[in-house]
Amino acid sequence: MSFTVAIDGPAAAGKGTISRAVAAHFGFAHLDTGLLYRAVGARMLDGLDPVEAAETLDPADLDRDDLRRPEVAQAASKVAAITQVRAALVDFQRAFAARAGGAVLDGRDIGTVICPEAAAKLFVTASDTVRAERRYRELAEKGIETTFDEVLAEMRERDARDSERAAAPLKPAGDAVILDTSQLSIDQAVAAAIAEIDRRRAGQG
Repeated sequence: MSFTVAIDGPAAAGKGTISRAVAAHFGFAHLDTGLLYRAVGARMLDGLDPVEAAETLDPADLDRDDLRRPEVAQAASKVAAITQVRAALVDFQRAFAARAGGAVLDGRDIGTVICPEAAAKLFVTASDTVRAERRYRELAEKGIETTFDEVLAEMRERDARDSERAAAPLKPAGDAVILDTSQLSIDQAVAAAIAEIDRRRAGQG
């Protein structure tokens, strides 16, 4: 039986960490859909047309070692606003979500567009200053030179673009549970997510 968990939210809110932990806890498959858009964005930076990049995306493109760089994140946000790019990646995501044994997908439009019938939906968020501080520390640990102010400005720019785009804007699904991680530890956030999914699984059974 398939059981789909949709986890959405803005950058650095913790949705990736929570999604991986949830998938491991329940033995579900996990897909970071943001990597699809980062891979398309990276290919665009290489000179490809973004629609062509999406239509010819290869699984090997998800293994590039530059997908977490800030310029790729910005490119991902830009290509994600292109309707034809999103359309090219929808089928892959939906097929993954329908797999037997359960699946966790995290992104920005999973609960609203990709899997509106998902059995459990979470919208993971945090204040922009908390998210910027997390991302700044992450980049610093990787040796990427930047400043907190630059990270915060880029994050606010991306938030605005993701929330205001015409195609699948970033927003909680009407039936999603909001999980604000601003004051939560990783363990607390994961526990809250698991408790909600357990509740949905019990209701489905």
